[in-house]
Amino acid sequence: MSSNHSVAFVQGGSRGIGKAIVEALHHAGIAVAFTYQKSKEQADAMVHALQKPDQPASILAIQADSADEQALQIAIQKTVKAFGHINFVINNAGYLALSTIDQIDTAEFDKTIAINVRSLMITSREALPYMPNGGRIINIGSVNSERIPFEGGAIYGMSKAAVIGLTKGMARDLAPRQITVNNIQPGPINTDMNPDTGEFADALKQFLPIGRYGKAEEIASLVMWLISPEAGYMTGSSLNMDGGFTI
Repeated sequence: MSSNHSVAFVQGGSRGIGKAIVEALHHAGIAVAFTYQKSKEQADAMVHALQKPDQPASILAIQADSADEQALQIAIQKTVKAFGHINFVINNAGYLALSTIDQIDTAEFDKTIAINVRSLMITSREALPYMPNGGRIINIGSVNSERIPFEGGAIYGMSKAAVIGLTKGMARDLAPRQITVNNIQPGPINTDMNPDTGEFADALKQFLPIGRYGKAEEIASLVMWLISPEAGYMTGSSLNMDGGFTI
């Protein structure tokens, strides 16, 4: 693939928000490698749907557990082997363990940190040697970093608050290379994991002034703006796309 061709790596891209991001990137002519953990059928279907048979390979699905450092390192290496470099890193992997503070399991706490915080650092660190100046790193956090309106969200909210600090520090470190780092914080989004008709939907909608769940495609549209030249002056920011959840 040409060295002038843009390449994106999406950590957690086979379902929901990640899938919408992969599709938006690919439709914009960007080669995309994305990871999945268990959703092999969905990942394979995405590759089949997006890859035109008469065109050079431009979509790659990689099985990788985001809690596994070596798996993430291998995923980056496979991406570079396939496409040569990485312009954009989108860290979308996430894990939700609901438990009140008196019942939290230490292993669940550690897994939450490993996936929601540590994997962002590892993926970004491993990709940086292959990123040209002017690249983009986008972390997908959550508005629960700022507001937990339900019981049992302590460790999830804590992990997403950590993403804010990580994003700011990374942005400072990478500014000399004109690599921007930003954090998108979605509110409730209609996905198969959190459908707008699910058991929590009515409770969550009362916190949404706009009156509905968001769409995965709306988050993807913000990703597309953040990787554009027009967003080159924005870095270290946390952007709420939440229907007013945090108002």
